[in-house]
Amino acid sequence: MTADETPRVPAADPVLARRATATRLAQLGQRLGYALFGLALVVFFVGLTTTFTTTVSQIIIGCIVGGSIVLAPAIVVGYAVKAAARDDVEQGREIG
Repeated sequence: MTADETPRVPAADPVLARRATATRLAQLGQRLGYALFGLALVVFFVGLTTTFTTTVSQIIIGCIVGGSIVLAPAIVVGYAVKAAARDDVEQGREIG
């Protein structure tokens, strides 16, 4: 084999690369959103068993609002990526 006959490696599909990035971001967003909801629950029960102050309620509200802001788009993107992958399989497109 000469230098001109080097095998060509297929370039990475940019759509699949973006889909993988979207999947990672969706998973990260879901973990963060659910973690914030979990933290809100923990702080609520700690406040319930000790003293439920204004600070405790502000932390709970902040966790719920922050979790909602992060989690809602992450769930939508996660479903969109799964639907796109399913559509590729149904259409007979080669994946990965």
